[in-house]
Amino acid sequence: MRLTVIGCSGSYPGPDSSASCYLLEHEEDGRTWRILVELGNGALGQLQRYVDPLGIDAVLLSHLHADHCLDLCGYYVMRKYHPTGPQPRIPVWGPPGTAERMARAYDLPLDPGMHEEFDFRAYDEETFEVGPFTVAAVPVDHPVTAYGLRITAGGSTIGYSGDTGPCEGLDRVAADAQLLLAEASFRHGDDNPPHLHLTGTDCGDVASRSRAERLVLTHIPPWFDKQVALAEAQATYDGPVELAQPGTVYEL
Repeated sequence: MRLTVIGCSGSYPGPDSSASCYLLEHEEDGRTWRILVELGNGALGQLQRYVDPLGIDAVLLSHLHADHCLDLCGYYVMRKYHPTGPQPRIPVWGPPGTAERMARAYDLPLDPGMHEEFDFRAYDEETFEVGPFTVAAVPVDHPVTAYGLRITAGGSTIGYSGDTGPCEGLDRVAADAQLLLAEASFRHGDDNPPHLHLTGTDCGDVASRSRAERLVLTHIPPWFDKQVALAEAQATYDGPVELAQPGTVYEL
């Protein structure tokens, strides 16, 4: 399994990165399967540096805040009006209400909304498959309905926190993962509101107790120094830790 960081800026695009978007690829049956995890604002433009967006097999959205889903609007335009003709529908997985949220975002009538371009599917308690990928969506702690994602292919597992405060669901996502991709939006020691985001310290803690083999910090807002989050995580986790950067590729 191959993970490419497309965008990793927290809450809004920064000077060096779009908002959240991660490309997962795996070879099977003589072809490359590709799924996007998140499609936050600015990400569709950056995605075109690495892959033809028309070659994506599915999109997975952790929750419906703009920095995680809003570029689905541009992707709708690309798939609907491309000069080669309307593209086949692809699955878009997300919380209940994703189809309605995206229709409102583009000022479309709810019927048909974007249903002719995307096959919207809501997460439930069951795992599901996209080609060689097996996905488990686990509820996490955020002000809106939100999920962490546990994605397995080729015997390796990536745990992705989505946006969350510390919670039991996050521990389930991270358990024994080969790579834990965790948001570090807050700084340890600040007066942080509960049930919202993680600090670098939180990320290190969950990686340690969940026995994750590698920790990558993401979703750090541009107003914070990323090195602070890195130092926090390194103080609480003995394994390899690094900062997500656009264009970085992880082979698992």
